[in-house]
Amino acid sequence: MDGSEQDNFACEGDNSPTNPRSSVIAQLNDQLRCYARGGQAAITSGVIDLGPGVVPVVLEAVRSFNQFSPDNDPYGEHDFGAVTVLGHRIFWKIDYYDRNLQFGSPNPADAAVTTRVLTIMLAGEY
Repeated sequence: MDGSEQDNFACEGDNSPTNPRSSVIAQLNDQLRCYARGGQAAITSGVIDLGPGVVPVVLEAVRSFNQFSPDNDPYGEHDFGAVTVLGHRIFWKIDYYDRNLQFGSPNPADAAVTTRVLTIMLAGEY
């Protein structure tokens, strides 16, 4: 997820949020998830233990996820998803913290006051 393919990759899901605040949050979340911009990422030990050859496949599956729907994305923020990679169910989620990573963000729609953290984990680790 180095961002070099941004021009050739459609990150956004099929459902565009109608709420302007949710739309901004979704765009910021997509920037982190798809292009590794605007936050930090954490991969759990369970995913890492799948092996070094599996981790890049998991990252690509998370990056290319675009099956957002009202059922799995009720607020339209693109902040959670589930994929299956080589028979392993993987969850990813994005949380919003203040700039010091001590408390929740005062406004997840404002990148200036928010640090996003993308966590990629085995479903069993959730």
